[in-house]
Amino acid sequence: QVQLVESGGGLVQSGGSLRLSCTTSGRTFSNYAMGWFRQAPGKEREFVAAISRIGGSTDYADSVKDRFTISRDNAKNTLYLQMNSLKPEDTAVYYCASNRGMLLSTRPQRYDYWGQGTQVTVSS
Repeated sequence: QVQLVESGGGLVQSGGSLRLSCTTSGRTFSNYAMGWFRQAPGKEREFVAAISRIGGSTDYADSVKDRFTISRDNAKNTLYLQMNSLKPEDTAVYYCASNRGMLLSTRPQRYDYWGQGTQVTVSS
Protein backbone atom coordinates (compact mmCIF):
# COMPACT_ATOMS: atom_id res chain seq x y z
CA GLN A 1 0.00 0.00 0.00
CA VAL A 2 2.87 2.37 0.77
CA GLN A 3 4.43 3.43 -2.50
CA LEU A 4 7.26 5.74 -3.46
CA VAL A 5 7.85 6.63 -7.09
CA GLU A 6 10.95 8.44 -8.31
CA SER A 7 11.12 10.53 -11.45
CA GLY A 8 13.41 13.04 -13.11
CA GLY A 9 16.41 10.89 -13.91
CA GLY A 10 18.08 10.87 -17.28
CA LEU A 11 21.24 11.58 -19.21
CA VAL A 12 23.10 14.80 -18.58
CA GLN A 13 26.52 16.17 -19.40
CA SER A 14 29.14 16.75 -16.75
CA GLY A 15 28.47 20.06 -15.02
CA GLY A 16 24.77 19.91 -15.74
CA SER A 17 21.81 19.69 -13.40
CA LEU A 18 18.86 17.44 -12.71
CA ARG A 19 16.03 17.52 -10.20
CA LEU A 20 14.71 14.24 -8.93
CA SER A 21 11.24 13.92 -7.45
CA CYS A 22 9.71 11.24 -5.28
CA THR A 23 5.97 11.09 -4.79
CA THR A 24 4.61 9.07 -1.90
CA SER A 25 1.31 7.49 -0.98
CA GLY A 26 -0.07 5.14 1.64
CA ARG A 27 1.23 6.91 4.74
CA THR A 28 1.16 10.40 6.18
CA PHE A 29 4.17 11.88 4.44
CA SER A 30 4.78 14.69 6.92
CA ASN A 31 5.20 12.23 9.81
CA TYR A 32 8.41 10.73 8.47
CA ALA A 33 11.94 11.73 7.69
CA MET A 34 13.06 10.88 4.16
CA GLY A 35 16.27 10.07 2.36
CA TRP A 36 17.97 9.58 -0.98
CA PHE A 37 20.38 6.75 -1.71
CA ARG A 38 22.17 5.68 -4.85
CA GLN A 39 23.75 2.54 -6.23
CA ALA A 40 26.24 2.31 -9.07
CA PRO A 41 26.90 -0.94 -10.97
CA GLY A 42 28.93 -3.32 -8.84
CA LYS A 43 28.76 -1.03 -5.81
CA GLU A 44 26.85 -1.09 -2.55
CA ARG A 45 23.98 1.25 -1.93
CA GLU A 46 25.30 4.61 -0.79
CA PHE A 47 23.74 7.31 1.34
CA VAL A 48 23.24 10.60 -0.47
CA ALA A 49 21.04 12.91 1.59
CA ALA A 50 18.37 12.94 4.27
CA ILE A 51 15.81 15.39 5.57
CA SER A 52 13.82 15.61 8.78
CA ARG A 53 10.05 15.52 9.07
CA ILE A 54 9.38 19.16 8.28
CA GLY A 55 12.64 19.89 6.52
CA GLY A 56 14.38 21.78 9.30
CA SER A 57 17.38 19.48 9.39
CA THR A 58 19.34 17.94 6.53
CA ASP A 59 22.39 15.74 6.10
CA TYR A 60 24.55 15.03 3.06
CA ALA A 61 27.24 12.62 2.05
CA ASP A 62 30.63 14.30 1.73
CA SER A 63 30.70 13.40 -1.95
CA VAL A 64 27.62 15.52 -2.75
CA LYS A 65 27.60 18.32 -0.18
CA ASP A 66 27.56 21.81 -1.69
CA ARG A 67 26.28 20.36 -4.97
CA PHE A 68 23.04 18.58 -4.05
CA THR A 69 20.07 19.94 -2.13
CA ILE A 70 17.36 17.82 -0.57
CA SER A 71 13.96 19.37 0.09
CA ARG A 72 10.37 18.37 0.61
CA ASP A 73 6.89 19.70 0.02
CA ASN A 74 4.66 18.05 2.59
CA ALA A 75 1.51 19.51 1.05
CA LYS A 76 2.32 17.63 -2.16
CA ASN A 77 3.69 14.47 -0.50
CA THR A 78 6.84 14.96 -2.54
CA LEU A 79 10.56 14.71 -1.86
CA TYR A 80 13.10 16.41 -4.11
CA LEU A 81 16.80 16.18 -4.84
CA GLN A 82 18.29 19.08 -6.76
CA MET A 83 21.59 17.97 -8.28
CA ASN A 84 23.95 20.60 -9.63
CA SER A 85 27.49 20.42 -10.99
CA LEU A 86 27.01 16.77 -11.80
CA LYS A 87 30.04 14.56 -12.26
CA PRO A 88 30.44 11.20 -14.00
CA GLU A 89 30.92 9.58 -10.59
CA ASP A 90 27.36 10.60 -9.74
CA THR A 91 26.11 8.05 -12.27
CA ALA A 92 23.88 5.59 -10.44
CA VAL A 93 20.35 4.48 -9.81
CA TYR A 94 18.86 6.88 -7.27
CA TYR A 95 16.34 5.67 -4.71
CA CYS A 96 14.11 7.61 -2.40
CA ALA A 97 13.19 6.05 0.92
CA SER A 98 10.84 6.69 3.81
CA ASN A 99 12.34 6.67 7.28
CA ARG A 100 10.80 4.70 10.14
CA GLY A 101 10.51 7.90 12.14
CA MET A 102 10.78 11.64 12.06
CA LEU A 103 14.54 12.00 12.49
CA LEU A 104 17.00 11.86 9.63
CA SER A 105 19.40 8.94 9.31
CA THR A 106 22.21 7.81 7.05
CA ARG A 107 21.58 4.14 7.76
CA PRO A 108 19.56 2.14 5.21
CA GLN A 109 18.08 -0.05 7.94
CA ARG A 110 16.24 2.97 9.31
CA TYR A 111 14.20 3.14 6.09
CA ASP A 112 11.25 0.81 5.73
CA TYR A 113 9.92 1.73 2.29
CA TRP A 114 11.83 2.27 -0.92
CA GLY A 115 11.07 3.39 -4.44
CA GLN A 116 12.10 1.44 -7.52
CA GLY A 117 14.80 3.91 -8.47
CA THR A 118 15.53 6.27 -11.33
CA GLN A 119 18.65 6.14 -13.48
CA VAL A 120 20.99 9.13 -13.55
CA THR A 121 23.79 9.02 -16.10
CA VAL A 122 26.39 11.77 -16.29
CA SER A 123 28.60 11.82 -19.36
CA SER A 124 32.12 13.21 -19.33
